[in-house]
Amino acid sequence: MYNRKKPLEEIPQADAAIWECTSDTCKGWMRDNFAFDTVPTCPICASEMVSTTRMLPLLENSNSNMKTMSKGNRI
Repeated sequence: MYNRKKPLEEIPQADAAIWECTSDTCKGWMRDNFAFDTVPTCPICASEMVSTTRMLPLLENSNSNMKTMSKGNRI
């Protein structure tokens, strides 16, 4: 039978600010606009992270003030 799939649209990409783990054995990274801290630590290995850029698909974060939010309720 014939396949009637529509051709895939190209996803727009742009330079995005990210945080990258400094450990040689860890491949952890996160987008800057999804980080909770101003200078985050790696969630995988708890090492320091450095700011850099990477070509990534565009994503919009509707909660732009994540760095000012508290990290849960204190007991």
